[in-house]
Order: sequence, then structure tokens, then C-alpha cells
Amino acid sequence: MATAILLFAVSCSDETTVFENPEDSIGLENDNNVLVNSIMYDNSGVLEILEEDSITGKSSKSANDEAGDYPLTLVAQIDPPSFSGGENLTATDVFIDGDYAYVSYNTAGLDYKGGLDIVNISDPNNPYLTARAYSYDKDLNAVYYKNGYVYIVGGTDEEQSVLATANSVIIRVAANGGRLNTSDLTYVYQDGFNATDVEVNDNGIFVSSGKDGYIIQYDINSLDIVNEAPFADLRSLSIHNNKIAVLDASVGVRVLNSDLSEASQIAINSDFREGDKRTLAFDDDTIIVSEGSKGAGIYNANTGNLIEYVPILINPEGVDQSDIVTNAVAKNEDVLLMANGGAGLCLSEDQGNNTDLVGIIELSGSTNFVASKGDYVFAASGKSGLQIIKLNRPSDSLEASCADIPIYSGSRNLNVNEGENVAFRGSKRFNSVNISGELLLCGSWTVSNDTNINDNASFSMNGTYVVGRNNKRKDIKVNENSVFRVEGNLTIYGDLVLNEGATIEFLGSDSVVNIFGEVKKAATAEVIGTFDDVRNKF
Repeated sequence: MATAILLFAVSCSDETTVFENPEDSIGLENDNNVLVNSIMYDNSGVLEILEEDSITGKSSKSANDEAGDYPLTLVAQIDPPSFSGGENLTATDVFIDGDYAYVSYNTAGLDYKGGLDIVNISDPNNPYLTARAYSYDKDLNAVYYKNGYVYIVGGTDEEQSVLATANSVIIRVAANGGRLNTSDLTYVYQDGFNATDVEVNDNGIFVSSGKDGYIIQYDINSLDIVNEAPFADLRSLSIHNNKIAVLDASVGVRVLNSDLSEASQIAINSDFREGDKRTLAFDDDTIIVSEGSKGAGIYNANTGNLIEYVPILINPEGVDQSDIVTNAVAKNEDVLLMANGGAGLCLSEDQGNNTDLVGIIELSGSTNFVASKGDYVFAASGKSGLQIIKLNRPSDSLEASCADIPIYSGSRNLNVNEGENVAFRGSKRFNSVNISGELLLCGSWTVSNDTNINDNASFSMNGTYVVGRNNKRKDIKVNENSVFRVEGNLTIYGDLVLNEGATIEFLGSDSVVNIFGEVKKAATAEVIGTFDDVRNKF
């Protein structure tokens, strides 16, 4: 065990003690097979969205069987860390920075066990774990990365620990290129039942702790306390410009100045329940708050006025009412995501003056946490692990190149008849695609069932096109003397069937094809062009 080094910082609370790494309380996974096998593709593929009208009986555009927006795909799932005594870990937080996602885990109940994963997401077809750490005596509740260090906060049992001086803990560990360096690891303990959230910026490390805890600002280099303020029960924090918002379960939202003095309050009448995770998030001049059974509340950050409630959309049968609660919210451009426990992951869109409910994303398990950045959504779903979802937004350059093509609006079952020559742009979810004429699709598209390119027909795609799911395999069939042109990213959870005289042509030099089934190619079929064959199926 490393020698403990004590650093003391003068403050209004008890002295804060900083320890160098007690190495026996953390372990690194060194078996590469464990890292590889923790990424699962069993349920990967096209995600459906159970839309609001089908849940509530309201009439809407989808009542006319129109193709839905948001062509989402499940990229993969991550099996949670597991070790002796820590077999029931669940994801608690995700922080995304560049090519990496940092995931923290804890254990429900009185056991203090946790974990940390680092996931490389640079290749959307092949996410992989670069590091996994096990925490043998500490829950890990939130994670942040900045300038070569991972910051993880959580809780421990002070009475059972040799070195802990309080139940709340902050861990700083060096990380580079997705790898952890535990020779550069430091623990800090602060008052409060459990450290609940952490954010790091140029002004320091900000940590909240619940139940008679604090928000404390630490110096980013020395870990000395710069400032602190006591609160009754802090569940999370969010920083935007010079404003710091904390969610205090005893009151609601407290908006703090940069010196941690209180500037204003937003009173919230909601049952936050003891020990439940709840998050809040700034979205420019609004604050979005997870409010348990009430759903999400959206407030004006300057005035504190309620703008609207976004309710929980579905009340599923067979799910305990206590598990139908909004635990976490995430905003990504015009998309609002709500982790509603047993009621699933809800997607809404910001319409400017109001939030329009879209529906429930088809995921397994109870969704207890959500984070989103760039083109990714990370949803923590209990025993189903951490689920990586791709939004499949078209790039700006693709949208510009497709600007002269009409936007698709029509049936979920796209049929192009013989003699027709049509082109569309957009981002849609199809049920099926059947082509007997000529079709160009430019944008992002998912298809739940087969795509059939019939005899002497032509289909050209530019962008992203995904067919089927791993647990519901579907095919693309290129029939006699027909042509399939690909420019972009093609994923098939099923087979690519090239019948007699069929041609698949890859345009340009950057196309990627990811086939989970087989390529079934007739003797007279042709494969033309340069492409990246992700799974070596050609």
C-alpha cells in the first residue's frame, strides 16, 4: 500500500484530507478478453419509436402511417463490470469527450462497490473498451474528464475504511488515450452522505454531496478547497457560463454565483425520494430538471418561472408505480431525452415555444440514466447494461449536397413502381423499401424489414442506410440485372443477396459496409468499387 500523504485546507467545514492511492481499493482489468466480450451486439440494429399517438390514442401524422423521424440505431450494449462481491453494478453517469466515453457504476443498497469503463467510440461500427477499473469499497456516482485526468465522485463507509475521513469521496486518476494510470491517483474526502456529482472547468473542480453535505470548489492542481457552501441534500449540479445550478432535494433548484453564494431559487414541489439519483441540465437560458413522477420541468434560468412540464408518456402494465419516474434528462440540440425508469427512454423535440413529445425508444430494461453528445446517446438500463445509440444525423456537407432534392414525406412502406424515377432527402424510419423503378435516397434512413431491389431496378443511397436488427435479421436483395449504388455507410443486420446479373457499386473511396449476416453472390453478380468491409464478408 502506498504511503498516505495528508494535505489540509482551511475551510468552514471539517478539514479535508487528501490521500495518495491506497492501491488495494481499486483494481484494473488486465484480461483483454473481458474487455472485448463486454461489448455485446445481440440487440443491435434499427430502433423503433413507440409514438405518442399510438400510446395515447391521439390522432397525428403517424396515424396516416407516415415514415417516422429519428432513424435511430442501437450500436451496442456494454455488460456492466462484475467482480466478487460486486456482481450487481449499474451505470450511474456517462461523460463524453472526443473519441471516448467515461462510464461510472455503483451498487444499489448498502454495499459500496463500483466500477469505471472507458469506451472508444471513434468508430461507430466498433466501439470497444480501452480500460475497466473495479472499486472494491466505494460507490462511483458521477464522472468527468478534463486535461488528462478522470474525476469520479461517490461514497464509501467511513467506519469501515482505514483512511476515509468522511463518506463522500473524490477520485482523480490520470488517463491518456483511453488508458488509466493508477500510479497517478489521488483520493479526497469531503462531508456529506455521498458525493453525487462533479464538473470541472478552468476555475476548479466542483463537487456536490448529499444529506448534510456541501458544494465545494477545489483547486484543479492542488485539490485545496477554494470555496464551499453547505446544503441539506444535493443530488446534482450543472454549470453554464458563470451560473452554477444545484438540485437540492429539500427545496428545488438553487442558482449560485461563481463564489457559491445563492443568487436565486426555483422552488419545486416534487418527491425526490431519499437516495434517488436526479439530474438537472442547463440549456442556454433554461434549466431542465428531473422531477420523479412528475416528469421533467423546464424553467427560465433567469426568472425561475416554470415554462412547461414534459410528462412521462407511458404507464406500462406490470411495472411498479415507484419505478415510473424521471431520473435523468439530457439535451442534444433540439432533442430532449428523459430516462423514465420502467417507462423507458422518452424522446421529445424542442419546437421553440414548446416541447413536442415524439415517443418511447424501443430499448430493453428500465432506463435510469441518459447522456447525449454529438451523434450519440448513452442510456443506462439496469441489467441490460449501458446501451449506445446513434442518432444518425446527416452531416452538414451531406445536407448541402442534397439540398436540391425534395424532402421525403410519405408512407413507412416505400414503394417505387416500374417506370418511376424518384429522389428524396431527409432522415426517416421505414418499415420496408420495395423498388421496381429508380430511387435515390440522400440522408439517413433505417428500415425495420427487408429492402427489395427488383429485376432491372436501380437504388442509389448517399449517406447512412441501416436494415434490420441482430435479433430480427432482415436482408437487402438485389435481384436480376438490378443495380445498388452505395456512397456512405451501409449496415445490414442480415444478408446481402446478389442474384444473377446484379451489381453493387461503391462510389468514391470512403464507403463503409457493415454486414452481420452473409454476402450471397451469384456467379454473374458484380461487386465494383473501393470500400471498407468492416466484418470481411466480401
